[in-house]
Amino acid sequence: MSNIIAIVGRPNVGKSTLFNRLTESRKAIVDDFSGVTRDRHYGVGEWTDKQFTVIDTGGYVSGSDDVFEAAIREQVLIAIEEASVVLFMVDVTVGVTDLDDEIAKVLRRSKKPVFVVSNKVDNTALHNETGVFYSFGLGEVHAVSSMTGSGTGDLLDEVIKHFEDVPEEESTLPKITIAGRPNVGKSSLINALIGKERNIVTDVAGTTRDSIKIHYNQFGHEFTLIDTAGLRKKTKVKENIEFYSVMRTIKALEEADVVVLMIDAVEGIESQDINIFHLAEKNKKGIVVLVNKWDLIEKNTKTMKVFEDEIKERIKPFTDVPIVFTSVLNKQRIFKAIEEALEVYKNRGKKIPTSKLNDVMLPLIEAYPPPALKGKHIKIKYITQINGTSPMFAFFCNLPQYIKDPYKRFLENKLRENFNFSGAPIQIFFRQK
Repeated sequence: MSNIIAIVGRPNVGKSTLFNRLTESRKAIVDDFSGVTRDRHYGVGEWTDKQFTVIDTGGYVSGSDDVFEAAIREQVLIAIEEASVVLFMVDVTVGVTDLDDEIAKVLRRSKKPVFVVSNKVDNTALHNETGVFYSFGLGEVHAVSSMTGSGTGDLLDEVIKHFEDVPEEESTLPKITIAGRPNVGKSSLINALIGKERNIVTDVAGTTRDSIKIHYNQFGHEFTLIDTAGLRKKTKVKENIEFYSVMRTIKALEEADVVVLMIDAVEGIESQDINIFHLAEKNKKGIVVLVNKWDLIEKNTKTMKVFEDEIKERIKPFTDVPIVFTSVLNKQRIFKAIEEALEVYKNRGKKIPTSKLNDVMLPLIEAYPPPALKGKHIKIKYITQINGTSPMFAFFCNLPQYIKDPYKRFLENKLRENFNFSGAPIQIFFRQK
């Protein structure tokens, strides 16, 4: 299972700033107004070769009647339950508040490793103020400034000691995860594929906790299906089904080779779908987009094309993914989705011989060389594919540092046009020859 870091704390202590720092993104909205983070944000980070997922929860508010705050409180509890490590953020400029004590009380009951992170420690004088947080009884206090990044490296050094090493799976079968928002039809798709109804809740302890793996071997196809559907504890259902399903999806994503992202045709592609898409892309997984409930859409000759274009517009720049329109209810094109997923699996593991790569790509590069920079001409001499779980290519040239993103995208498009990597993210590296 993947390693998940959850950042919890009362509103406005700087959780989103730390999230942005750990994931090297600007995804979370940062504002001085308390309670800005009402949604969860999740991103991927890496520290000394260890990958992890970071979850930024909304601020924890205890005993409040505000519906949002109740939802946030629940979210924090789910995050504690699901995370490998919890970072409890407090604000050194404010000191200990009643709310901090409330959260500490919840965290002391949890069995998870908890790190008290004293934020906004921007100078030595403030460093001495952090001692007050030892009163929580949660062990060591880590002084950081999430704004400048000071102290975050030392914190991560300690955090990753608590990560589990993810064992490599023995099975060589393709692993396909069905992902998507709640109620989009994931369970129905799996039931339709297997040809029988499965009740997910069983007497075996743990079945409702982890994603369920199904060995599929019918109609000449054999693979492992990872089911994230319907996995939630009954007590946690209220507003946070969405959050819970996100946690599940993250875990199942990391195990998969190919992610089949299900979208509701009636509701269209939403921000959470795009989040899942980019998470899969970032983790270098193969991707197939499956538009379900297509039977409910009024159609003319252009409907499908318009819908497809809209999806591609939203998932840019990686748009070379198969899009399949299905109706699970009518069992329409569901096997096409699986065929596409297995095709993407093949593309993701495709190895192109070096001689063929150079024969095809070098003439194209000669016809459209990289633009010269500061009067210097860039010459790409040689290309080879690097071994990896997804397609990676090294382009050897005289001045790798001068090649810009638009040219990188041009090369990626040419690789896709000539070698069919549909559904597989490609990585391109420029090396000094």
